[in-house]
Amino acid sequence: MRRTGAGILIIAAAIGVAVGFLLDQALTAAGRATFTPSITLPIFLVLLGAIVVALALPIRRATRGTLAAPVNPFWAVRIAMLAKASSIVGAAVAGIAGGLALFLLTRPVSPSLGSLGAIIATAVCGAALVAAGLYAEHLCTIRKDDDDEHPGGEDPGIRT
Repeated sequence: MRRTGAGILIIAAAIGVAVGFLLDQALTAAGRATFTPSITLPIFLVLLGAIVVALALPIRRATRGTLAAPVNPFWAVRIAMLAKASSIVGAAVAGIAGGLALFLLTRPVSPSLGSLGAIIATAVCGAALVAAGLYAEHLCTIRKDDDDEHPGGEDPGIRT
């Protein structure tokens, strides 16, 4: 599995900005109120980041030898994929919140402090989820063994 690169996070955030901006644009064009995320969304994002890191810590301890139990490779891959998904979702949510903020700040009328505060909190907590996901993904990586690389690039057990 490859680690999450900056490119995919930037793409997710850019798509999120476009979706957030266009969502508020469409709501305003239809004569409806702009979208404001619930205040529980940032709390949920922070809790999700804490859970992902907490799930990755035992894998780190097991791979570094500080835990007596062996690592279940299927569990480690599941947690690594959860960490990867969390970072991508965090980037997308932060992008959506950025698009909502961009729309509100480009209007001639000043936005209310409550709606702008919830949007900014969502963007910050989305970025925190990205950081937690990347850190958990780092915790799930294992050190390279000397046996992983063979001289000449071929497996010594296979003869032709």
